[in-house]
Amino acid sequence: MPIQIKMPALSPTMEEGTLAKWLVKVGDKVSSGDIMAEIETDKATMEFEAVDEGTVVAIEVAEGTEGVKVGTVIATIAGEDDGDAAPAAAAVSAPAPAPVAPMPAPVAAPAAAPVAAAPAPAPAPVAAAGDRIVASPLAKRIASEKGIDLGTVTGSGPHGRIIKADLDVAAPKAAVAAPAAVPAPVAAPVAAPAAAPFSTDIPHEAVKLSSMRKTIARRLTEAKATVPHYYLTVDISLDKLLKLRAELNAALAGEGVKLSVNDLLIKALGKALMLAPDANVSFAGDNLIRYSRADIAVAVSIPGGLITPIVTGADVKSISAIQKDMADLAARAKAGKLAPHEYQGGTASLSNLGMFGIKQFVAVINPPQGMIMAIGAGEKRPYVIDDALGIATVMSATGSFDHRAIDGAEGAQLMQAFKTLVEAPLALVA
Repeated sequence: MPIQIKMPALSPTMEEGTLAKWLVKVGDKVSSGDIMAEIETDKATMEFEAVDEGTVVAIEVAEGTEGVKVGTVIATIAGEDDGDAAPAAAAVSAPAPAPVAPMPAPVAAPAAAPVAAAPAPAPAPVAAAGDRIVASPLAKRIASEKGIDLGTVTGSGPHGRIIKADLDVAAPKAAVAAPAAVPAPVAAPVAAPAAAPFSTDIPHEAVKLSSMRKTIARRLTEAKATVPHYYLTVDISLDKLLKLRAELNAALAGEGVKLSVNDLLIKALGKALMLAPDANVSFAGDNLIRYSRADIAVAVSIPGGLITPIVTGADVKSISAIQKDMADLAARAKAGKLAPHEYQGGTASLSNLGMFGIKQFVAVINPPQGMIMAIGAGEKRPYVIDDALGIATVMSATGSFDHRAIDGAEGAQLMQAFKTLVEAPLALVA
């Protein structure tokens, strides 16, 4: 019988997406694992693979169509046992592409990470024949490489089949075996007030919001409405950090590594969270989630918005490894090629607007994280050095904290640890 191909949920929070591009056409034969289309979510453009073999007999949704709900039939495949179904259905013509609104120009986004939405309902359990787990060959290979137990994964493909996208949010076997704290249900999202009809005599252009910009607007509204923020600022001398950076870059020149100040600050925040563990937490209703490592989400501006790729284990990674991670993550973020697990999660965030000359700012927390560090520009200022007034390169760092999870004294301990590490940076390479 014909197989309906439905719009997949490519991340736990995805509710709809844009069918950016078809890579097959009516009459093409496809096999399990073949890439059929590129689908744009609110954060990335991801490839969608076939999970069954057959012939494409209908394209139900034209490429460029926006707002396609998860579960919508987007194409139909005739299996090998469908006889004459394929030729008959092949006459079905694809609908004309809907007009696509122009993307907004690149925007220097405010230094705040978008808020994680409540996860979408889990798909039905994996269908199995006897004890056999039903999964595409590509999904099986990826699971083997990543050490993922397919028995713990629910499939979103036809008949509950496990596909590649289901593995992007699956945990490795070792992580599955460990008991995980289950957050309590969160409050319903806060709806933004309806905007009044816009009217102006000023010459202007109305630019349709992208899916990313809509998501950022919704999540930041939720964060400010539901998370009680408080803010702590410290002034930090950068002179020793800048000297260490120059020495490390000279030593690593032959390896093609060029460390940025931001790379060292990511490392400093990771180590500071280990020194002040009461700030490395998340509020989860009746539970407080305490993390045993520091995964730092770093705000990166991309065309039309921002995204927060994650440096995992920043507390233990070398600074050169952090630099390589960030170079790769930032490049793929700007190309829209990050997998969901590379930008969803994290234990804290760091946002740096110093390169724009911003002296100081406060950022919006990225729930369920408990804090975000906002970094201003380093500039020459009067500064007390060894009990004498001198001139130093000083930056202001402001931490935004969730008061439900982190009290003022605990936030202050983190800020103090961060300042100490930046001003005595040899500890970052110890």
